[in-house]
Amino acid sequence: MATKLAESIRILRRKQLEEKTGLSRSGIYAKLKPNPKRPNDYDPTFPKPISVGAKAVGWVESEVDAWLELKIKNSREV
Repeated sequence: MATKLAESIRILRRKQLEEKTGLSRSGIYAKLKPNPKRPNDYDPTFPKPISVGAKAVGWVESEVDAWLELKIKNSREV
């Protein structure tokens, strides 16, 4: 089971996340942290990064995919 789980997890680095979501670097980090000057940028549903090294982070691809699916679903309901 652990081997199967490890094979299915893929970590996206920032550049890959930018390509997949269409967000810029600043757009990604704006979604992660509330900013009183730009309250609409923060998105509590946006996937949180995980540490993959001393100075490196990544995002779990399945979480990013789920977030994108939610965004698509919400945009279709309007």
